[in-house]
Amino acid sequence: MQRTLWLGVAASVCIALGSYGAGATRNRSGLMRELGLDALTYGHGRGLMDGLLTVGILGLVVAWLLLGRVRPGLRATRLATCAWTAPLVLSGPVLSRDVYSYLMQGAMLRDGYDPYTEGAAVNPGPYLWEVSHDWRNTTTPYGPLHLGLGKAITSVVGDDVTAGLVAYKLISLAGFALIVWAVPRIARELGGNAEFALWIGATNPVMLLHLVGGMHNESVMVGLVSAGLLACIAPQCRRVAWSTAGIALIALAVSLKATAAIALPFVVWILLARDNGGAHASWPRRVGVFIGSGAWTVAVTAAVVNLVTVLSGSSWGWVEEISGNSKVVNPLAGPTLLAELITPIAQLINEDFHYNSALAATRAASGILMLAGLVVVWWFFRPKDRALASSTAVAGTTAAYAVAFVANSVTLPWYYASLISLVGTFRAPAWVERVAVGGSVVIALAFTGSGNHRFYDPWFLVLAPFAALLSVVLVWPRGGVDKQVGARTPSPARA
Repeated sequence: MQRTLWLGVAASVCIALGSYGAGATRNRSGLMRELGLDALTYGHGRGLMDGLLTVGILGLVVAWLLLGRVRPGLRATRLATCAWTAPLVLSGPVLSRDVYSYLMQGAMLRDGYDPYTEGAAVNPGPYLWEVSHDWRNTTTPYGPLHLGLGKAITSVVGDDVTAGLVAYKLISLAGFALIVWAVPRIARELGGNAEFALWIGATNPVMLLHLVGGMHNESVMVGLVSAGLLACIAPQCRRVAWSTAGIALIALAVSLKATAAIALPFVVWILLARDNGGAHASWPRRVGVFIGSGAWTVAVTAAVVNLVTVLSGSSWGWVEEISGNSKVVNPLAGPTLLAELITPIAQLINEDFHYNSALAATRAASGILMLAGLVVVWWFFRPKDRALASSTAVAGTTAAYAVAFVANSVTLPWYYASLISLVGTFRAPAWVERVAVGGSVVIALAFTGSGNHRFYDPWFLVLAPFAALLSVVLVWPRGGVDKQVGARTPSPARA
């Protein structure tokens, strides 16, 4: 355990150091220039830093897999999570430049612009210099809490980019700490394995790299959803105040990013199952409780989002922008992957066939399938056994996130944080756990420090499946870990 712990710490240190030369580095000014080390941010110097960063990511993945193989207990897993997070507290942004856009959008609201109708280019300044060129004329799909946080930060730090990054790092850490606190507790309430839930749901390299290192707003969103679900499934949920608090926390997450709303319909199932009438209640009563629970969930959500909108000084324009931007093209999104497969075949028949034609068609079809899939998943995971209602609802939430991310027009690695945080909290089938581990490894390795992906690099496409398979074999050698988990945490057999 000690070697694994220190391997992860060393890996995180490499990532933190490498982030300043090969991460999402500043275009102007920044720490490296102030220290006279800006030669490490370009050319051969950047190459060296990129090597250091890559070694760090590989080391973190290996350490995580070894920790999963050993399963040292909840306390040791929590210690490893904190130890591996600590160096990343001091890192610059990695794997994405989005945090600069967050600052820019907050500054726009501060300066009287509307980020829902105007792009960043309307407000030149130090923040704009750091925003990716792809997003300088793009509106934001994030909610009023996102803009409110950005406005508050930029109002305090002014146009100081470094201070703004520090503020967002602290916010990301707060969200991540909430995940670390809530996830094992959800697992305990659901009869799952708290140690495994923490290992895959927070210690996971995808979570550390993108939520702490990348400072994505998913950190706060996932933290709020996790805390909200915990409040809803806790025994105290029989009290209206507790369930309302849980809904309010998820609603607060919705005001940050609309993705959080996927959890709300499953909360209705939890509330329905908690009805004192139980399974023997008459149909009229159950229908009444169902309608009442749904109406109360909608009312609380609307009230919270409206309050945040008013307090932030923003508007409801984000509702029109929820679909996001279609500029991002990578095979993490199902429609893109389908278009990649269809185009070469179609061009054998018609050489004038264009990739964009296939992409437009697959995105339209996937949008319809996603909505239908969400409804099907919601109905499939309705509570059939009152005793397992909460576990079924959380499993349904996880499945719904999977449907949304696979079928969405645009999917990025940190989106999967919503799914990863919950997949270990309930007693999922063994294949689900293995897919989650293998997929996490591929996603963790898929992006460069600057934020570019490797999905079109032949070597990565060849090695990624082997990396996923090797990771599963390493964590579950001949099924040994499954037996250990069963021995440590007695629970019903897997479905």
